[in-house]
Amino acid sequence: MADLTTTFAGIKSPNPFWLASAPPTDKEYNVRRAFEAGWGGVVWKTLGEAGPPIVNVNGPRYGVVYGADRRVLGINNIELITDRPLETNLEEITRVKKDFPDRALVASIMVPCEEAAWKAILPRVEDTGCDGIELNFGCPHGMSERGMGAAVGQVPEYIQMVTEWCKEHCDMPVIVKLTPNITDIRYPARAAHAGHADAVSLINTVSSITSVNLDTMSPEPSIDGKGSHGGFCGPAVKPMALNMVAEIARDPETADLPISGIGGVTTWRDAAEFLALGAGNVQVCTAAMVYGFGIIKELTAGLSGWMDEKGYTSVAEVSGRAVPNVTDWQYLNLNYIAKARIDQDACIKCGRCYAACEDTSHQAISMSADRTFEVIDAECVACNLCVDVCPVENCITMEELAPGVIDTRTGKPVDANYANWTTHPNNPSARAAE
Repeated sequence: MADLTTTFAGIKSPNPFWLASAPPTDKEYNVRRAFEAGWGGVVWKTLGEAGPPIVNVNGPRYGVVYGADRRVLGINNIELITDRPLETNLEEITRVKKDFPDRALVASIMVPCEEAAWKAILPRVEDTGCDGIELNFGCPHGMSERGMGAAVGQVPEYIQMVTEWCKEHCDMPVIVKLTPNITDIRYPARAAHAGHADAVSLINTVSSITSVNLDTMSPEPSIDGKGSHGGFCGPAVKPMALNMVAEIARDPETADLPISGIGGVTTWRDAAEFLALGAGNVQVCTAAMVYGFGIIKELTAGLSGWMDEKGYTSVAEVSGRAVPNVTDWQYLNLNYIAKARIDQDACIKCGRCYAACEDTSHQAISMSADRTFEVIDAECVACNLCVDVCPVENCITMEELAPGVIDTRTGKPVDANYANWTTHPNNPSARAAE
């Protein structure tokens, strides 16, 4: 059996699945239920003390984007950090950590960007016996307007400064949570690294408005006829999260910085993808809110089963394995050739591939009178759109061809003299040379 035990930034946990700092980790009751269900770690919902009091809205806090059959694709929330007293949270963290010593328990913190504020709260948090702290530099709503959260995370100099304060005033591992609401994630990651952070976690939520109520003409969720931008999370943000994790993992300046991957982790496969792109563990929020804490059993069993099948014995063996295959566009192999192939036995003759290709792509699929669809090799550029829109899995696939086998101008086999792509007449450089 694969060993799911992980050590992340010096913090041990029985599996790589942590609950992210969010409503599911707001209090002792929730966290105990999570640990009893089998979660490997928890990042306690963000604590704060200095500054104006935290008062959450007493009304709808979430807006949802649905897919087919009301599947939740993303949740937009306008909830602030914890509005419970700091002392209450600290007492609960102390009790939970004492009762679950084998689980990772990290405290998320957000206070004003002043050294005195951080210096004051850090010893109190450390006294709980928690395993580490996560600096919330990502929250895009409510707190950012107060000069905290994403307002700090969008300024690399501030990230480095506050990280240095925390490393100076506490002995716990320091994880810096980064905001995705920035042009290039590498710069804040480099700043965290320069401030001697033990790790980074990302992504925090994406600033968004998910919908507008066309009767009241106010964004959702609506509070007394008004709405505000919030933080968007869930499966819909996973592609952005994967890219940002990979960017940090393959950046020479941050390649040695441990990464906690966050953003739409719903299945074991999602987790495996984050791990493959350089994450050392993953954090989950939306999936737990939609399906409950019991999904941890599917996550651990699925990941363990896949690792056994592939011959991986530890999470560390998976972490980063896909990073060498992530490259910039300019380094992609332009000699690679593929063509679409349609399995006529599996085809249901719906015509979606034809409509998509004929109207919006390369007119590379023909339709006969009896609605038989065939690929026109001479026009097919292997864009994959037909594969993506086909409702039958594996009905349309891409077949890799050796360079020179098919002349894309005629769809016919080419002369053996053109087996080398550098001299193939379809190669613009070769034509220019002629």
